[in-house]
Amino acid sequence: MDVREQIAAAVGEIRGRSTLEPRVAIILGTGLGGLAERIEVETEIPYAEIPHFPLSTVETHTGRLLLGRLGGKPVVAMQGRFHRYEGYTLQQVTFPVRVMRALGADTLVVSNACGGMNPFWGPGDLVLIADHINLLGDNPLIGPNLDELGPRFPDMSAVYDADLRRIAVEVALERGITLRRGVYVAVAGPNLETRAEYRMLRMMGADVVGMSTVPEVIVAIHGGMRVMGVSIITDQCLPDALEVADIRKIIAVAGAAEPNLTALVEGVVERL
Repeated sequence: MDVREQIAAAVGEIRGRSTLEPRVAIILGTGLGGLAERIEVETEIPYAEIPHFPLSTVETHTGRLLLGRLGGKPVVAMQGRFHRYEGYTLQQVTFPVRVMRALGADTLVVSNACGGMNPFWGPGDLVLIADHINLLGDNPLIGPNLDELGPRFPDMSAVYDADLRRIAVEVALERGITLRRGVYVAVAGPNLETRAEYRMLRMMGADVVGMSTVPEVIVAIHGGMRVMGVSIITDQCLPDALEVADIRKIIAVAGAAEPNLTALVEGVVERL
């Protein structure tokens, strides 16, 4: 069974449970599942019940696909995502993006928790992703290309949609939300970085670092979707003042910042 048949099987299962035609796809990252509470959910499907979907192995990722409305717009949302460090291929990691695109979504809003390397930003700040660097050592488009899914060589000169970023800035200003703008770098994980690695990443031009997002964005661009990405800085990764990471604290910071993320994403979706 090739990926087209897998997509068709997954879409068929979802269509059998919901007639909603989503316009926007949303991926909720570590500690950010609360945005789902703002969605007027019509249908909720555990990943285990969707053919060919991976299963979330990270405890903060619920593992459900939600179909409903946010800000009056039809949306499909992943409450929990997948990572390369879980043992999945990047094709498996990004399979849900293919499915959400096939369901009709033409815009992807992706969120994540990240480490902050810009010394002028702090934990709890939201960062609107302006560009990214892929250091995963892999790419979800490697292998034979299926032209019906996207071009062999997708252009990546303007990955994060300028209009969506403009709307996000407007919403942030209106609602008093601090919104940074910067470059996200994706690394494989699951270990956090050494002091020397943080120095290297900062010298490369990255402001924040995480273990997700870039594969999904690449596949979304391949499929012709518009993309907006937002990170929550959960810990500061300054090489000369580096503290031992505490996952409980990281999740708590993400949870405390989540109302701002929710307000931002809902405000953007309302204006689409």
